[in-house]
Amino acid sequence: MSGTTSTAPGAPGAGASTSAPHPRRWIALAVIAVSQLMVVLDATIVNIALPQAQADLGITDANRQWVITAYTLAFGGLLLLGGRIADYWGRKRTFLVGMTGFALASALGGLATTGGMLFAARALQGAFGALLAPAALALLTVLFTEATERAKAFAVYGAIAGGGSAVGLLLGGVLTEYADWRWCLLVNIPVAAIAIAFAIPLVPESRAHGNTRYDVPGAIVVTAGLVSLVYGFTKAAEDGWDATATLGFIAAGVVLLAAFVVIELRSSHPLLPLRIVLDRNRGGAFLTSTLIGAGLFGAFLFLTFYFQVVLQYKPLEAGLASLPVTAGVLIAAGGASQLMPRLGAKPLMVAGAVLAALGMLVLTQIDADTSFLTHLLPAQVILGLGLGFTFVPLSSLALVGVPEHDAGAASATLNATQQIGGSLGTALLNTFYTSAVAAYLVGRAPNPVTQVEALVHGYRVAFAWGAALIVLAGLATLVLVKVRKEDVPTGTTVHMG
Repeated sequence: MSGTTSTAPGAPGAGASTSAPHPRRWIALAVIAVSQLMVVLDATIVNIALPQAQADLGITDANRQWVITAYTLAFGGLLLLGGRIADYWGRKRTFLVGMTGFALASALGGLATTGGMLFAARALQGAFGALLAPAALALLTVLFTEATERAKAFAVYGAIAGGGSAVGLLLGGVLTEYADWRWCLLVNIPVAAIAIAFAIPLVPESRAHGNTRYDVPGAIVVTAGLVSLVYGFTKAAEDGWDATATLGFIAAGVVLLAAFVVIELRSSHPLLPLRIVLDRNRGGAFLTSTLIGAGLFGAFLFLTFYFQVVLQYKPLEAGLASLPVTAGVLIAAGGASQLMPRLGAKPLMVAGAVLAALGMLVLTQIDADTSFLTHLLPAQVILGLGLGFTFVPLSSLALVGVPEHDAGAASATLNATQQIGGSLGTALLNTFYTSAVAAYLVGRAPNPVTQVEALVHGYRVAFAWGAALIVLAGLATLVLVKVRKEDVPTGTTVHMG
């Protein structure tokens, strides 16, 4: 059947058919794009500012990683619940609450006086982002029903999802060098205020009907499982893979995630209806998204350290040096939106994975004085092209054919896979990096030159594992995704169930 949704701005409950495109859908897309950019770039905007924040607030080296992971864990762990809330409570209403809460949490972080206060603010940002992101993508799904327009809309979303991290690095560099690290958080306040002002009159309300109960036990168990798993990977970097604490937290994480699956199978109102994941194409898209996120987050993190620590770039220079990835994403996203109706999702996703892995492999050849123009620039462009060709068809494939009742849950799952993959991947790659640096220094004289060589060796190892994760993403697409050219929507309406 064709999906139906409530679209009257002032009457969230009046059903209206999606067969007639909403007249303000393109303006609404601009508002949604701003919110998505804010959520995505906030995962990386503090990377460049982290040294200043650490010194200012007296955060220890062991605890500084929580500035990043507190955000990604809260965001990824609560996205599924956020998607259900968006479905049942109203997507526009959830969008506005998420945007407001995100701005307030950003203010708390910008005014933080202790490390614990900053960690808490970042976790709150992630929690409100878990409301904001699925509501925004669900609105996008029900606003655009014509195939060509839908492809263009997803091109915008895909470009932001793929390039937002690099934009965050650039903006973080500008704000850190010319203002203060706190503005990496405070900048969200005026952006959110503008988005809210436009969203209230322009974005239509929509909601799902039927069962409106929430799976709170499932949300608690899956979040606890993810936190335990990531913390276990973090402990591996400190204590080793065979340490009791490492094995204990990883085992607890696996058990909790298995318990989450059992809860979802038995629940009459599951947080994640397994019918969404068990669809072969969507399941392949979600797995690909997880693996791409795992390689991507680590790449940006270690590339930033390489620029600043080894090549001695200033914060703004490091941000500018990250722009080629964004350029590649934007170019490929535009091309993918044109090619997808003709070629289908699978060929583009496989080609994207191959390009992204190639770009990562080029980065494994860095040394202590690698040329930016002849080596780092082309490597990043290739990586960006691969990500752009992957994200656009992946986003569409993961959501096309989802019943309107499950639109929020499906879009939340797509966002969650990227964030969870990023959290797990960053923890894993950091462990491999730390082990590689320590192994390199064994038996070598401790001097500045050797220390730099050890760091570069660690970055190479991290990039190599990032490439391996992206290759696995390509293999997952090849094996699981069975979409053919004729399966891609080419009519005037995408059926929602």
